[in-house]
Amino acid sequence: MPKFTHLHVHSHYSLLDGLPKIDELLNYTKELGMDALAITDHGVLYGAVEFYKKAKERGIKPILGCEMYSALEKMTDKRPNIDDKRYHLVLLVKNEEGYKNLVKLITKAHLEGFYYKPRIDEALLKEYSSGLIALSACLMGKIPRLILTKKINEAKNLALRYQEIFGKDNFYLEIQPHFNIKEQKIVNEALIDFSKKLNIPLVATNDVHYLKPEDAEAQDILMLINTGADPNDPERITMKSDDFSMKKPEEMMEFFKKVPEAIKNTQKIADLCNFQFKLGKTKLPYFEAPDNKNPDDYLKELCYEGMKKRHIEPKKQVIDRIEYELSVIKQTGFAPYFLIVQDFVNWAKQNRIVVGPGRGSVGGSLIAYLLNITNIDPLKYNLLFERFLNPERISLPDIDLDFNDRRRNEVIEYVVQKYGKDKVAQIITFGTMASRAVVRDVGRALSLPYSYCDQVAKMIPFGLTLDETLAKVSEFRQLYQQDSQARKLIDFARKLEGVARHASTHACGVVISKEPLENIVPLQHPTQDDENIVTQYEMHAIEDLGLLKMDFLGLKNLTIIEDTLARIYKVRGFNVDIEKIPQDDKKTYKLLQEGKTIGIFQLESSGMQRYLKELKPTEFEDIIAMVALYRPGPMELIPTYIRRKHKKEKIEYLHPKLKPILESTYGIILYQEQLMKVAQELANFTLSEADTLRKAVGKKIRKLLLEQKEKLIQGMAKNGIEKGIAQKIWDWILPFASYGFNRSHAASYATIAYQTAYLKSHYPAEFMASLLTSEQADIERIGFLITECRKMEIEVLAPEINESLRNFTVVPGKNQIRFGLLAIKNVGHNTVEAIVKERKTNGPFKSISDFVARMNPKDLNKKSLESLIKAGVFDNFGERNQLLLNTELLLEKTREIQKNRTNHQKNLFGEKLQFGGNLFLSPALPATTQEKLNWEREFLGLYVSSHPLEEYKKVLEKKVLPIAKIEEKSVGKIIKIGGLIASLKKIITKSGSPMLFLNLDDLTDKIEVVVFPAVLSQNLALFHEGKIVIITGRVDIRDGRPKIICEEIEEILEET
Repeated sequence: MPKFTHLHVHSHYSLLDGLPKIDELLNYTKELGMDALAITDHGVLYGAVEFYKKAKERGIKPILGCEMYSALEKMTDKRPNIDDKRYHLVLLVKNEEGYKNLVKLITKAHLEGFYYKPRIDEALLKEYSSGLIALSACLMGKIPRLILTKKINEAKNLALRYQEIFGKDNFYLEIQPHFNIKEQKIVNEALIDFSKKLNIPLVATNDVHYLKPEDAEAQDILMLINTGADPNDPERITMKSDDFSMKKPEEMMEFFKKVPEAIKNTQKIADLCNFQFKLGKTKLPYFEAPDNKNPDDYLKELCYEGMKKRHIEPKKQVIDRIEYELSVIKQTGFAPYFLIVQDFVNWAKQNRIVVGPGRGSVGGSLIAYLLNITNIDPLKYNLLFERFLNPERISLPDIDLDFNDRRRNEVIEYVVQKYGKDKVAQIITFGTMASRAVVRDVGRALSLPYSYCDQVAKMIPFGLTLDETLAKVSEFRQLYQQDSQARKLIDFARKLEGVARHASTHACGVVISKEPLENIVPLQHPTQDDENIVTQYEMHAIEDLGLLKMDFLGLKNLTIIEDTLARIYKVRGFNVDIEKIPQDDKKTYKLLQEGKTIGIFQLESSGMQRYLKELKPTEFEDIIAMVALYRPGPMELIPTYIRRKHKKEKIEYLHPKLKPILESTYGIILYQEQLMKVAQELANFTLSEADTLRKAVGKKIRKLLLEQKEKLIQGMAKNGIEKGIAQKIWDWILPFASYGFNRSHAASYATIAYQTAYLKSHYPAEFMASLLTSEQADIERIGFLITECRKMEIEVLAPEINESLRNFTVVPGKNQIRFGLLAIKNVGHNTVEAIVKERKTNGPFKSISDFVARMNPKDLNKKSLESLIKAGVFDNFGERNQLLLNTELLLEKTREIQKNRTNHQKNLFGEKLQFGGNLFLSPALPATTQEKLNWEREFLGLYVSSHPLEEYKKVLEKKVLPIAKIEEKSVGKIIKIGGLIASLKKIITKSGSPMLFLNLDDLTDKIEVVVFPAVLSQNLALFHEGKIVIITGRVDIRDGRPKIICEEIEEILEET
């Protein structure tokens, strides 16, 4: 019986057009008994590597291809309403040359021919046709379009041209069984006639867009999501007129039994397509060492130079470790990798860009430390090289790097300049339809009410799939079973869940190649960005191809450090070298012991603050341990760690050899490196073998675990450890090691934590100004941080038109921070830049008249002017309400002066650039104190000029406990607190009753209050934002922070 292969197939990488995911396509292909399959997504090769790998795993022959867009005429033409029309053409890869040519075609289509879609033309096809097979495509192909417009001779001539371009056996006329579409019948008949007369072979396809006929409606919904069309619009784009499923081979043979060659040719093409990716072979870029030195020799030279720079004594232990690491790097051929990384890291540091001390397991490499890639001494902190690079299981290790998030792009640009724009690109990533979003998307496509879809979506817990939600959430399951509309919505959503929705740029991934990338991977511009270039393969595919993928991560905390150092220099006149601060600073440890860690990297959460107060850290090891422990799983060990540190619990070891390994963590096996040392010291494992054990324990693969267990126990027995003790050690290792943490990573992040704590304790104003600046887009967070400033006795001054700069600034010689203009809500970057520049060029503003005279109307709109006024920026120039009432007049004067300037008219305003007393402002009633405070809260995130509670200060002092005085020992006690309801959040309980979470502010602090339905129902009128109330309630601890469970509420009406 003849075989059939589907050669025109769309996966979900034909974004919002194709429905099937790669696994689904391949599993169904196997189910239908076919042994080969092509993938031909629209204009892209997004899924090529994933498809290839997964097809090989299933014993299916993968055929790579693409349904290209062909321009109306030239691919460079971009004429409105003309060149938005295009044709389709299917290209399939025969061999390596064909793959390279398809990659070139797709890349050029995106980078040079993009106009609505990525387009090629005949001229480009002629240049890159070798190694490719072309099919004439669906009804959108150029030949079918010419047939349907009765341009038969043109169609024939084009077919002959394609045959000439691709070669006699490499161009096929494509017929499809969509007999419900009358145009398809016309095209099929013409193509069969062409085949006989022109001697061009036929091939049968089905233009697959979904797997089974019953998926047609789901695919139609996908297209509705794409186009945003009304489902009832008869003119909308749809494929419902026929069956575009993956038909069974027998069906295809039955459809085309009169032209059996069209079926046979699918197999002929499948046999001709033999391209194979070379996966897993590392292709490192070339690093040009000085004087043409060998990379290994140059690396060694840099290491010994680094040893001198870091003032490390050349002891035997150090030299042995260097030589060992160098030998492994030489054996793996990874020297260029280290040279490339050290080059751009050192460039960044020389250009005052703060680089993180390390990330992940690279901290275990002494070579990385000597090259200045990391700033953690692996010998000092007992970090293991084999955790980073295992010589027995060679794969390119990750050297992930953290940079100041504002300057990360400078480092990427340096790499682009050094290795060439054609060899460096960012990496694509795909957003898929997650459970909640897909319910809303499907609901919109079905024209269901938004409120209904939103209600259904909110029933899905974050992180759960729709199937998991149906299994675990009874209300959701009940809705599905009882509501036919919900069942329809959820069923369609289940079919679309996980389908790729859009492509974007990976947050940190960059690929660096030895040869031009367009020879290896297809490239494109990111959506709505014609400057940057991204690969069409996502990061796992890039790694599979052996290309060097680097993660350039932007870390906000490094920006805060860099900004703090700059402020210290500006305010105090000296530099602080953050890499040379003392590791035993008493002031820093005092701050940590008191839990004053707002703004401290990794240590800010309320739970962490509580544990730090209990732990009272005295050394850097304590910070490393807390970074590793404060995670789900090991968190339960924190109380044990604390008790043992303070000698309140005895430390026992199952064997004396465990003591030197676990002494620093008080007998707790906390780090993956400790597990490796246990295997080395007790069972004579090499550290490479110990790394294999670590992976087995971490991944919990039963077969691997049993092998490793046997090996470990036997090794301990050979080392004289009793079998019973050995078994106990294995049983003790197993649960802890499954969530053991990478010590190298913990040490690196503990370093950043310590650095931020050092800066906060020694340079509080500079640190807090930098922290506020980093968070200025989040008005709620600003309010929270200013409360922290007040606790630190740092005064935060209101924004002022002549004193404020872009960002929060330190007032020299005073413990004060001035509000930055960019932190004011609705005031944009351009407005702020214009104000600061004008003030710097022509001096302070003298009045509101002077301000509007000197501002360009393009930099000052009504919204930004009103926001500046309401925030109190012009309080020295006039009363807020009067200025607000006159905003139109002020803006009109700004426009008038600009117009006069443009016309070169020298009048009073043009010459003096001010109004003097000539501008008459209409009178207005002054804003009340409460109005001003409300504006400040809205536009600054806090009250500045006063506080609504100031008038109630005495009554609060008499009747309630200040929020700042609530202690953990108060848990379970009934207390009275009073203050302002700053915000409310209402939720619906499972029983359908409303309850509240509210934030209550007093003059000392803020606290969350939980109001259950019974209390809420009795006092509905009192629970409103802005109400000043007394709450009686029970103190509770949740997430490590005190909260109040409300029992009674009363409104404060009198002020004294």
